Amino acid sequence: MKRSRVLIADDHEVVRRGIRVVLEQQPHLEVCGEVSDGREAVRLAAALKPNIVIIDISMPLLNGLEATRQIIHQNPGVKVLVLTMHESEQIVRDVLAAGARGYLVKSDAGRDLLAAVDALAGRKTFFTSKVSEIILGTYLHGSSQPPAGADVLTAREREVVQLLAEGKSTKEVAVTLGLSVKTVETHRSNLMRKLDVHSVSQLVLYAVRNNMIQVLPPPPHSA
Repeated sequence: MKRSRVLIADDHEVVRRGIRVVLEQQPHLEVCGEVSDGREAVRLAAALKPNIVIIDISMPLLNGLEATRQIIHQNPGVKVLVLTMHESEQIVRDVLAAGARGYLVKSDAGRDLLAAVDALAGRKTFFTSKVSEIILGTYLHGSSQPPAGADVLTAREREVVQLLAEGKSTKEVAVTLGLSVKTVETHRSNLMRKLDVHSVSQLVLYAVRNNMIQVLPPPPHSA
């Protein structure tokens, strides 16, 4: 039987290592690569041609949602399994809109990871029971319209938003995206006009609300 090739994308090494250990015990699965940021996930997905990409929704440089959009656009046959710590209706809708075929909450990964990967390998979808309830409830109540959110921006503008919200300067954004500083400045002006925001702090808030970046809680004080 032909093995399914899997690319793992998560910015936490211990998570990547744990997923790899589980998958490599299965004779029908092959881990073809690991990456720690969304931009590298897009690059390696194009280079390695995996059958399945397992990707964390909160990734540096390019978040999991935007990376999923780009990966599927470049490789229509690839199946994406999104990992996340959350089960909100907004995130579920964003994940589906990005084209992912599976949605796995990290707290369930130990139990459901193999079932999810096998479902995608068999050209099926995989959603935890709670996520399935959210999807069903959304459509039953007629709220299947796409969210306003990040959809008002172009793909390039969403990339610029994330990088600026992560604290990168205009020059650093230009280097990361392979653009001129002037082009980045134009994108920045356009997206701020579209979003009606007037400062980087407002841009950060927008990025957080639309799941482009994750704000981690402060560490607990030591006794």
